[in-house]
Amino acid sequence: MKRLVLDTNVLLSALISPVSPSAEIYALWLNRKIVILTAAEQLDEITRVTRYPKIRALLSPALAGRLVNRLRDVAFVVGPLPVVDRSPDPDDNYLLAIAETGQAHYLVTGDQHLLGLKRRRTTSILSPADLVRRCKKGE
Repeated sequence: MKRLVLDTNVLLSALISPVSPSAEIYALWLNRKIVILTAAEQLDEITRVTRYPKIRALLSPALAGRLVNRLRDVAFVVGPLPVVDRSPDPDDNYLLAIAETGQAHYLVTGDQHLLGLKRRRTTSILSPADLVRRCKKGE
């Protein structure tokens, strides 16, 4: 089973846009077709970001809370994370650390800084649409 790190923007997009590549990936996880890797740092980020007014306008606090609880209960929580200094955006380095620690096959993101890296050790960095295409091909 493929192990994935989903950037917070992918997780939130899955809830905000139920007909999207992000939502398809989220459904794969809910149907136990993939394993999602996360860490305390990401759970904290989701909690913080979902309090922003512009996100609250799109996503109810209850739905955001269910996401965090589901990740805690069902995702594979890794840690402690190594120090990684590879992303042009230092705030994204923890995602690369999750991928490294959990030996992720894919890091899925909409962030152009991360997508530009293409790979981190054994982890391919893909957009949600690219991952959905690969899954449909059976990769």
